[in-house]
Amino acid sequence: MSSQALSVLVVGGGTAGWMTAAALARLLPGRARVHLVESQEIAIIGVGEATLPHIRGFNERLAISEAEFMAATRATFKLGIDFVDWGRPGDRYIHPFGTFGRGKGEVGLHQYWLRMRQAGQSVAEIEEYSMACMMARMGRFGPPSADFERIESTFNYAYQFDATLFGPFLRAHAERMGVTRTEGRIVDVELEATSGNIEAVRLASGERIEADLFIDCSGFAALLIGKALGEPYQDWSRWLPTDRAVAMPCRTHTALTPYTSAIAMGAGWRWRIPLQHRTGNGYVYASAFLSDDAAAEALMRAVEGEPIAPPRVLRFLAGRRNRGWVKNCVAVGLSGGFLEPLESTSIYLIQQAITALIELWPERDIADADRDEFNRAIDLEYDRIRDFLILHYHATERSDTPFWDHVRTMDIPGSLAEKIDLFRRRGRVVKSRESVFLEGSWIAVYLGQHIMPEGHDPRVDAAPADAVLRSMETLRQEIVHAAERMPAHVDHIARYCPMAA
Repeated sequence: MSSQALSVLVVGGGTAGWMTAAALARLLPGRARVHLVESQEIAIIGVGEATLPHIRGFNERLAISEAEFMAATRATFKLGIDFVDWGRPGDRYIHPFGTFGRGKGEVGLHQYWLRMRQAGQSVAEIEEYSMACMMARMGRFGPPSADFERIESTFNYAYQFDATLFGPFLRAHAERMGVTRTEGRIVDVELEATSGNIEAVRLASGERIEADLFIDCSGFAALLIGKALGEPYQDWSRWLPTDRAVAMPCRTHTALTPYTSAIAMGAGWRWRIPLQHRTGNGYVYASAFLSDDAAAEALMRAVEGEPIAPPRVLRFLAGRRNRGWVKNCVAVGLSGGFLEPLESTSIYLIQQAITALIELWPERDIADADRDEFNRAIDLEYDRIRDFLILHYHATERSDTPFWDHVRTMDIPGSLAEKIDLFRRRGRVVKSRESVFLEGSWIAVYLGQHIMPEGHDPRVDAAPADAVLRSMETLRQEIVHAAERMPAHVDHIARYCPMAA
């Protein structure tokens, strides 16, 4: 097979465009000649970004210094997401990046916890057996231990950063590796008459740019995959009815928490993302239940600190393209689909599309098998994340507003209903090697929102109850003491990755 380099045109900058360009240049040297076109006339969506731990691996593969990246994007560390008022008003739980207990053995710690609770024994709340949860509650942070025998090895972390600074940071990185950039607005997309492939794009300046492979990072506009190729979009609003967000950054006056907050509101939820220089705030809501003006007013009443900019309304539709790779065009980012930011999956989905594309890197004549496998893998990612997001809304006991009553009683996908039924019976979590959210994530949301199993795994009945209780209390104290030894989050940032003055 030929190993001739393909000419690649990335359409659109921002996070998706520059992540794609940098990754192709770094990981496919000699196989991809990367050109990116973007227009400064078109603003990026970024309003402050929270991520999943997978971004650490992405940065490492691109040889990006963590401290340099965090200082440049004014980032903070993230140990998980703090959910407030979701199951019932007054509730609070953390979805941690890490395990409950040590994460070892055939049976998870939550099964022993369930046995004790069901027997009427006094045990601590489930999050007290999570290193990530306890560090987050104490406002502590330090890197995980490389010694897997230590409790400090049982957590992971991600970042909270300024999305408007991430693209320029990656641009500099990509251009050093040979990516070329053209400033310009695309006004036309030319298709080949016989194959239907994209042949070239034409800019407002009149310049015409050809390529072998086109990557659509044009955001919601979907200039290539949507407008030019007409690939249909699946509407998932019947399960995820939030379709608007009003965002407003504020000056940071409160603690730089090592977690993102998701606080339930009357018609959706509010995010709080603490960065080194400001706090990102936004209200994600369903326009069928709340007006834009009312959402903006509610956000302004709720935020902490002095606003830096007026509220900005964003509109979106939950769902994905039927296919993310069509002809010689691959959608990466918002052009391929959108799942609201509740679990910080946007950058993860960008990464997964880039990774799948690199693993299936085509020859000049693209094979149907490669396209089909890409679409299968990306569809699966979207579908599984969709179910996890729906779980947060559906697993509520709230009926105090029309919105919460609607999501509580709405029909849900059969794939999610099966997962809930299985957990409700014996606390079993459906496991999958190809899923971003592992057992600990599902346990946190199930238990945090009062889906309490009727039974437990029978294997935990073998140990005497008093021995189980002693072991669990020893573990809890070990976690508390280990978390207390960690430095304060703000102190670790000040020593490791302070932003430039």
